[in-house]
Amino acid sequence: MIAVRIGPDMRMAVVASPKYFKQHPLPQSPHDLMEHNCINVRLPTYGGIFPWDLEKDGQDVNVRVEGQLVFNNLALRVKSALDGLGIAYLPEDTVLPYIKSKRLVRVLEDWCPTFPGYHLYYPSRKHAPALSLLVEKLRYSSG
Repeated sequence: MIAVRIGPDMRMAVVASPKYFKQHPLPQSPHDLMEHNCINVRLPTYGGIFPWDLEKDGQDVNVRVEGQLVFNNLALRVKSALDGLGIAYLPEDTVLPYIKSKRLVRVLEDWCPTFPGYHLYYPSRKHAPALSLLVEKLRYSSG
């Protein structure tokens, strides 16, 4: 298989609304999330509730959080967090505007490292010219 980078590095963010944190303490560690109402995601390709993968100083922690809400839709998770319904684990680029406007509060930031972004995978055997054109159009360049 050939892997072609089609996006920048990514990072996740653990966020909730100020309204939520008026009623609940700020989590200080990933294990504190177990005491919170968290907004979960179920991905069709994963087969179950997606664990929150956190890491700090080489220590990986996969947290299986509890909560009343489970979505397979990014927009619904963002809206639920904005509405004060719990803590969500979301792509940083999606929530940065809400963090900057103080509609969401970020916690456990030091537990959310950067990871490689999206890649396109395809078989290494000779492929049609149309696929070559698509790969070149999608190829990510940081410059």
